[in-house]
Amino acid sequence: MNRRAFSTLGCPGASVDEVVALARTGRCEGIELRCAEGQLVYPGMPSAEAGRLAAALREAGLAVPALASYVQVAADDPGVVERLAGHIDLAARLGAAQVRVFGGGGDLADGRRERAVRHLARAAPIAEAAGVGLALETHDTFLTGAEVAAVLEAVGSPAVGAVWDAVNPWRAGESPERTAELLGPWLRHVQLKDVASPTDLRPVVPGHGVLPLPAVLEQLGRLGYRGWISLEWERAWYPDAAPLAEALPAFHRVLDAG
Repeated sequence: MNRRAFSTLGCPGASVDEVVALARTGRCEGIELRCAEGQLVYPGMPSAEAGRLAAALREAGLAVPALASYVQVAADDPGVVERLAGHIDLAARLGAAQVRVFGGGGDLADGRRERAVRHLARAAPIAEAAGVGLALETHDTFLTGAEVAAVLEAVGSPAVGAVWDAVNPWRAGESPERTAELLGPWLRHVQLKDVASPTDLRPVVPGHGVLPLPAVLEQLGRLGYRGWISLEWERAWYPDAAPLAEALPAFHRVLDAG
């Protein structure tokens, strides 16, 4: 049985107490913490504040499977590794298992994969020493399992793995079977959601959109994946979406059926 979580992307501005209450409405044992200004967790968060949040979540019996950063590892920027190190330190203080990262670098496509490999390879020993993983998401400039796997194979570190955002490889034309095959050796975290169509990414209650969620779950079972599955309900980007409390029961029904 996979452990279940949800991302605070679905409840922007929520307090710790509100996040804990949402988790207690179902069977979520973890909270994927979005790391952004104005949120519960943010870049440069003081150690004491991070410690208080970690203690509150532990007291509520909630783990932190991932710190969802917005660091772009393929950016042509000398500060990438420094930002990764800061997020790794924050994740360690929060007890988070992984730091989610993006590819980025879309403004300079030439050498994008090489920059991502270089930055991740330099940050990998920092992550390993802290006991925190780095996980590259199927997103933006590395949309598919094939693109993410090519980076991770070149990095070649056990401290660096993958986040499978189920929507993105599928809308790029990569089947769940192919994504699972490619990401299997590196899979560290899974984000589920549902959408209206491959070109309309507005959140749809899980199981009521067009994403082949049963096929994704079937492939996770075939891999023997026993890690976290998190609901990424993107209400921060789509404020007209239903409240997270309405999406969570459907998320649990999809996983129960799988």
